[in-house]
Amino acid sequence: MSTLNPPPAADTVGGVRGWHLVVATIALGVAAYLSLAVAVVPIPVRDLLSPSPEQWTLLSVSRIPRVLSILMAGAALSVAGLIMQRITQNSFVSPSTSGTTEAAILGVLIATLAVPGQSLIATMVLAIAVALGGTFGFLTILHKMPHRDPIVVALVGIMYGGVIGAATVFVAYQRDLLQLLEIWGSGSFSAAMAGQYEPLYLVLLVGVIGYVFADRFTVVGMGREFATNLGVSYRFVLNVGLVVVSVMAATVVVVVGAIPFLGLIVPNVVSLAMGDHVRRTLPVTALAGAAFVLACDVLGRVIRFPYEVPVGTVAGIIGAAVFIWLVMRTASGKEAQG
Repeated sequence: MSTLNPPPAADTVGGVRGWHLVVATIALGVAAYLSLAVAVVPIPVRDLLSPSPEQWTLLSVSRIPRVLSILMAGAALSVAGLIMQRITQNSFVSPSTSGTTEAAILGVLIATLAVPGQSLIATMVLAIAVALGGTFGFLTILHKMPHRDPIVVALVGIMYGGVIGAATVFVAYQRDLLQLLEIWGSGSFSAAMAGQYEPLYLVLLVGVIGYVFADRFTVVGMGREFATNLGVSYRFVLNVGLVVVSVMAATVVVVVGAIPFLGLIVPNVVSLAMGDHVRRTLPVTALAGAAFVLACDVLGRVIRFPYEVPVGTVAGIIGAAVFIWLVMRTASGKEAQG
């Protein structure tokens, strides 16, 4: 049994008070509500509270499931990135820079080939299993690296994911599945409809598990010896974290596809403002991730209206710019220290 005690509650964490979270949650809810009106077939905002039968059909079948998918996917990938960064002690590790996302896509491809006509649940199980294997593979590489410079680790993770992605493309090419591969590799919520998006609710359950273990993730992020001295089972908590990350990433990939850099940039920006304590930053990270994906989705729908740019493309462009900024900031900090 761990002797770790949770930190005392504080009214302020990095300048963020409890009422700030309440206001942010309400603001996100209002923004999500207003986003229901944005689409090729517009629904006036005044009609959202009392829609006609035709409008309600459109809302219940497509618009509401889409918004719920956006919020859950954004929060899940951001929280997954936060947990992964803490347990690996590296701020540039995330599902998209450790091969987890690419392994999940490979799992979806394997499910498509091995179980024709498979259910969404069967696909998700295989994707989670392969994503878990890919994540453990990256962690093995990480432990064998003599130098764990954050930037070098990120590059190694990207190359590792590239190898998995290349193998996936090769198999897909052989089986004439490249078009499906493009769908899984580019996150889009256009197909998030009633009867298709429900598996995403799994990330809420897994998110609760992540929050329960939040204090232990923080301690594990301080190193094996430190965690052991506090009575925390380093290996067990590490494995729990990797399972949480893999389940979240794979579930999002199966339902909506990959959203690059999301799990990297959101936790880093939140940590810059609030520090590295997982329990305190996790709710803010989830809200920020959901808000970021919602903004990317609305931008993708209006930038070339009536055509739609996939969320993965918009998030990838913004995320790449923020990633470069983070790399330059880290490099500048090292030069200043040197």
